[in-house]
Amino acid sequence: MAERRIVVTGQGSTTAAYAGVDWLVLLATSLIWGASFLLIAEALESLDPRVIAWTRLVLGAGILALFRRARRRIDPEDRARIVVVGLASAGLPAILFAVAEQSVSSALAGMLVSATPMATVVIAIALDRTWPKGPQRWGLVVGFLGVVLMAYPNLSGTNSAAPGVVMVIVAVFSYGLGNNMYPPLQQKYGAMSVMMWAQAAAAMLLTPIGLTGLPSSEWQLIPVVAVAVLGVFGTGIARAIHVSLVGRVGPSRGAIAGYTIPVVALLLGVFVRDETVEPIQVFAVAVAVAGAWLVSRRESR
Repeated sequence: MAERRIVVTGQGSTTAAYAGVDWLVLLATSLIWGASFLLIAEALESLDPRVIAWTRLVLGAGILALFRRARRRIDPEDRARIVVVGLASAGLPAILFAVAEQSVSSALAGMLVSATPMATVVIAIALDRTWPKGPQRWGLVVGFLGVVLMAYPNLSGTNSAAPGVVMVIVAVFSYGLGNNMYPPLQQKYGAMSVMMWAQAAAAMLLTPIGLTGLPSSEWQLIPVVAVAVLGVFGTGIARAIHVSLVGRVGPSRGAIAGYTIPVVALLLGVFVRDETVEPIQVFAVAVAVAGAWLVSRRESR
């Protein structure tokens, strides 16, 4: 009966320390995803957020479909899980980040992603119904404090960005669900196949939403290039290699890109888009990363 559950999680194929290739994957995804918040901000200059979300999914699935291994068939009993993975790891975050960045800066959106390792463990706790011990327990508390400190300056005043902050946090927890579902699917089908079909499913489901955003979009060069790079590299290639990492090292350890993504997003937001970041928010990133590090450590017995 347990095998018929749609949300099925698993552990990585190894508990060994990160190998050289794992560190390379972590570095590549950190750089690509750290830049993705800047690309979303640039795309929003002339494209509707619904179009941005839909287009990046189409491009992500399309680039992966060029590889034969990505076109491996998914067994009927796993197809519903692939759809859930597509919505959790691609579809829902794509639309939420695009809408959220209309009111929050790309730097803040990237900083809030530092909570992804914490969200991954929280989702695992909810699914396994077990409360963590030792450093993981304290990590959840510290990580939550960091997220609150990051969001606080944007939750007050007449131009409150609260809805945008909430959207980003929901997207982060959606990533957490995806991270927990990757391992068994990746180990069975391979990362490229999982993400190609998952993103294709998400793109199909978001097609009606994407089409409604076409009349309010203008196809200017820089925004179009931004969403193209975002779709091919951020949604397609980076997500596939991330899934391969999670399949090897497990959900919690695979989510540690959340440590470095905020640094890239913060630097690009400040120096490229001249965004303003409060000193307390920079401190909050360090607090959230410390909490995420505690969360991702091996659980005490």
